Amino acid sequence: MNGAPAALAASLLWGTADFLAGRASRRHPTVLVALVGQVAGFLALAVVLVFHGADAGALAPGAVSGAVGVGAVLAFYGALGSGKMSIVAPIGATGAVVPMAYGVIQGDRPGPLQWVGVAAALTGAVLAAREPDTTAAGVPAGPAGPAGARHAISVSDQRRAVRLAVIAAFLIGVTLIGLDKAAEHDALTGVWAARLVAVPVLAIVALRARATAPRRALPGLAAIGLLDTAANSAFAIATTTGLLTLVSVLAGLFPVVTVALAYLILHERLHPLQRAGVVLALAGVPLISA
Repeated sequence: MNGAPAALAASLLWGTADFLAGRASRRHPTVLVALVGQVAGFLALAVVLVFHGADAGALAPGAVSGAVGVGAVLAFYGALGSGKMSIVAPIGATGAVVPMAYGVIQGDRPGPLQWVGVAAALTGAVLAAREPDTTAAGVPAGPAGPAGARHAISVSDQRRAVRLAVIAAFLIGVTLIGLDKAAEHDALTGVWAARLVAVPVLAIVALRARATAPRRALPGLAAIGLLDTAANSAFAIATTTGLLTLVSVLAGLFPVVTVALAYLILHERLHPLQRAGVVLALAGVPLISA
């Protein structure tokens, strides 16, 4: 095993969770979307650890990951909810640069062919998630709302979303390093420890903000958290069997999933450049896994 299957699974799960979180954050407070999801993930992992067992060595790095992750999830979900997902998602994916750089400093040495794959995958992910300016052609640029109709996103909202996405990208990268350290002891314990720290912090923020949502929305928000937790677990497991450098880039392909879901579910049209990006990103996967 080289970590590629688990890393790709993380990418699929993250891309799906981010798409759903973006839509949910347009209807409900961002902190509540994050809180319900984190609680669901915490409870699910607690049940798993009863049978799997826990490793105390993973608690400290997992807790650090959770502390940083609070800021990451609030910034990223806020960006997805206020801006264009096709722009926010690839910015978030650049967080892979942080653990990638860390891995190289620690001694990871990918081969030349794998570096080509890294370049192709990253370039493809950015191109696939890039949304052309269609407002000039008379086509609304905003993503679909609850009823499937599009709504406009102001310039100020989009700029704010970009700023949040940049912050989220850095924090996500730091979070992934923490998960990698936790995975040296036990991946699932590390992710559970991250949720253990994040839940009370998010609960305090939600209470202070008096964030509420209808009860019927809670199962959907919980599902987002379960997908995100599964993605974090898959990434942590991938780091135990593959180079952190390559695993991080493969997991960072999640914008391709987000764009694909927007196309299939929201019927967003892909620009030729975006379609080329999808092909390029997918072509890089076997090179990275070689």
